[in-house]
Amino acid sequence: MEHLGHSEQVSDFVVSDRLSQRSGYFLLGRDVLCHGQCSSGVPAESVTDSLHDALPHVTVRGSSICLPFDPVQVVHNLRRERYCTKNPPFRKFLGGVTARKIYNRLRPMLGLTARKHVQKWFFRGWEELPFPKWPVDLTVDYVFEQLTVLSMKSLNLERRPFIWFWPEGAQSCTIMTHDVETRIGRDFCSQLMDLDAAFDIKSAFQIVPEDRYHVSERFLENIRRRGFEVNIHDLNHDGLLFSDREEFLRRTQRINDYGRQFGAKGFRSSVLNRNADWYDALAFFYDMSIPNVAHLEPQRGGCCTVLPFFVGDILELPVTTTQDYTLFHILNDYSTRLWREQISLIRQRHGLISFIIHPDYVTDAPPRRVYTELLRHLSDLRRQGETWIALPREVDAWWRLRRKLTLNKVKGSWRIEGEGSEKARVAYAVLNNGALTYELA
Repeated sequence: MEHLGHSEQVSDFVVSDRLSQRSGYFLLGRDVLCHGQCSSGVPAESVTDSLHDALPHVTVRGSSICLPFDPVQVVHNLRRERYCTKNPPFRKFLGGVTARKIYNRLRPMLGLTARKHVQKWFFRGWEELPFPKWPVDLTVDYVFEQLTVLSMKSLNLERRPFIWFWPEGAQSCTIMTHDVETRIGRDFCSQLMDLDAAFDIKSAFQIVPEDRYHVSERFLENIRRRGFEVNIHDLNHDGLLFSDREEFLRRTQRINDYGRQFGAKGFRSSVLNRNADWYDALAFFYDMSIPNVAHLEPQRGGCCTVLPFFVGDILELPVTTTQDYTLFHILNDYSTRLWREQISLIRQRHGLISFIIHPDYVTDAPPRRVYTELLRHLSDLRRQGETWIALPREVDAWWRLRRKLTLNKVKGSWRIEGEGSEKARVAYAVLNNGALTYELA
């Protein structure tokens, strides 16, 4: 049970050896969506089809739970967006390499107004997409919870101990990140740091190392010296990093070199292009390129979780809130209403609240006013003990530490053991009338 850490009280999950040839959608209970192969029924091609429920076909033999599907496959399919197999013809063309090349060459000449019209046409109909669920999708988290319920029932447990999600019992975690796309954005970074620092919030700046603007060591050192973080933002921000495997490998050699040169532990691709199955070529500790819900991104999909997760050795810190550009220029919303809604939903699940705010798009007074209101709200939540505001590298360090800790029963009490255990807290998954809740010890 990966998301609850290591514990002695875990059932063995046994997977049927007669899984369906085809992958698709099915249910694990009335509201828990899965995607993968299933032996107890035919997986559907679309979430809007009639969906087979695999839960009645789960059987328990002692402490072993026999599943008609592979839970690892299901979680990987969702987190790594392997369910995204079909796109409308116009989207296939616009998502193609040639179209992206044309668009990126014309983009600087289009101007903001023209760009917004093109993008709004491209995103039309996004409100009708049934999956992932807007504005925050929790599908993976629900799958894990259903598996936890099955495990607890098989062991006749009402309470199951686990290592709490965040250090020192923090209820949630927040990271603020700034992708620097243009020279204008680069030149505004100092003022943006002033604004963040006014609320005692440290953030991470993702820097494009080639073509977009000159990157001096003095510029990078100023960010580091003030306690902020420097990461790599693609190679040249042309939107083509993942267009071809061979080209990707060629580019990542230079990206990795820049990572070492800049002292960067994290990476984010341009326009959130991604292919998690290629991440093994990236020499970074963590990535921040997979949205929770990607209805309003050029590459649709979403990882369907609000918690960090590992893709091989790389920790993924998913983007769980709407980008500032999207909020202001696609949704025409100059308020914090949507952000507050997303923050509330993620906090309820003790998840990671992650933001992308571009220095390029908050130079004018109206968006800067909205961003200032967001910082004030986050500062209030921290003061109330509702969130831990951290740098991405601190979240990466914690999640790696948590993965190595163990939870053992010593003289009748549960104890967390391992290096750094003093930061961790014992918590319980509590089963009450079939519903699962979490509480700190």
